[in-house]
Amino acid sequence: MLAVRGLALALLTLTVVLLVPPALAQTGFKITYEVDDSRPGRARLNGRVTNERAQDVFEVSVTAEALDANGKVLARGISYVDARIARGDTRNFSVTVPAVPGTTSYRVVVSSFRGGIMGGPQS
Repeated sequence: MLAVRGLALALLTLTVVLLVPPALAQTGFKITYEVDDSRPGRARLNGRVTNERAQDVFEVSVTAEALDANGKVLARGISYVDARIARGDTRNFSVTVPAVPGTTSYRVVVSSFRGGIMGGPQS
């Protein structure tokens, strides 16, 4: 009987994992940036992230990715932005990504934050 319950629980867990899409941490943020590739071996992405969500956000980080022509991630860098970004406020960020041959573009997303008073970590 315990084996059947264990199997049922495992199947239920697998079903939930497969059916529930991952949360997109960047929803509710506006990101703009410029690429400074004047230094050999690395690109510096300097930008701004605006909180367009309905509540304040906390412990905000961004991830920058170097992409090839097919959209494949070749390299990435992560940077902490700020402890708190109030609703409607903007913060500057700067993140370094290793220079990799074949890079044709970059992408920056908010990769981690906590939302509001009751919000848990998002990523």
